[in-house]
Amino acid sequence: MEYKVLAADDETELLDALELYTERENIKLIKTDNGITAFELFGSEKPHLVLLDIMMPGLDGFAVLKKIRAESNVPAIMLTAKGEDYDKILGLELGADDYITKPYNPMVVVARIKAQLRRNYDYKDNGSTYDDEIKCFDLVLNTTEGTVTKNGKAIDLTKTEFLILKLLMQHRGRIFTKQQIFDSAWDSDYISDDKTIMVHISNLRSKIEDNPKTPKILKTIKGLGYKCEKE
Repeated sequence: MEYKVLAADDETELLDALELYTERENIKLIKTDNGITAFELFGSEKPHLVLLDIMMPGLDGFAVLKKIRAESNVPAIMLTAKGEDYDKILGLELGADDYITKPYNPMVVVARIKAQLRRNYDYKDNGSTYDDEIKCFDLVLNTTEGTVTKNGKAIDLTKTEFLILKLLMQHRGRIFTKQQIFDSAWDSDYISDDKTIMVHISNLRSKIEDNPKTPKILKTIKGLGYKCEKE
């Protein structure tokens, strides 16, 4: 079953980035940049969840949520400006189920969306591996303990290296851009210096590959990004 999420935000580039993450989770993102269209799409698309930015043209997120709540209890997540506690309180009083502060990490938004879908529907991850232990070749990554071993021997990784490896191992065979990797491993805005990602990938390879110069686990896909090879 494909789940539909109505996402309304006039910062359309944020929704485009978010869509890269939702599409691989069996979640269809229905995007719009204004409140009027958002309410119209809610009626026609019947989404399983709504994601509403507060500041939008036409109707703001509060007005859209109020109109939706007059006819539906569909799960709703509000997007609020950083530090605007009043907005958060008002949104919850109007019937919002959760709120997320902007700017946000797309992976955090997806995690919140999935939590609401699990709580309200029979949502299950569409095959992505989120077990405590993820195995790839002779590597074992334990997401709970935060450890990585190779042939049973512990490998010492930095926090950033661990988060990058976790992302790639959880989605073996999928190509991730430098932007996506950065969003997953850092809590700050993306910086255009590609060397940052390259250095971390290089350091990872030196620790997990038998021969870092000819890696068999972390592959570079020229012009696109990186992936963890399937066995």
